[in-house]
Amino acid sequence: MFTIDVSLKNTPMPVAVQRKEAADAENLYKEIMEAMRYPTNQIIELTCEKEEGKKVAVRSDLIAAVMISQKSGAAASGRVPGFFAAPVEK
Repeated sequence: MFTIDVSLKNTPMPVAVQRKEAADAENLYKEIMEAMRYPTNQIIELTCEKEEGKKVAVRSDLIAAVMISQKSGAAASGRVPGFFAAPVEK
């Protein structure tokens, strides 16, 4: 199972949807990246293959980042994949 996390501006939690196949996850990633590059605002509707009926629509101008991660069976630690920033010591 592959998770696509979409981080939105001014929102602390990412929006996440899942894909069963790597190619499907990569295609969705590319679709979101293309929408981020497009000069005008678009609405992107995302659906989830893991939870049928789960849908979310986001505006492309509010997307800050997108990430793909693979969830293995051993990775059931309860931690949500995402971005991490560590403070730099001076």
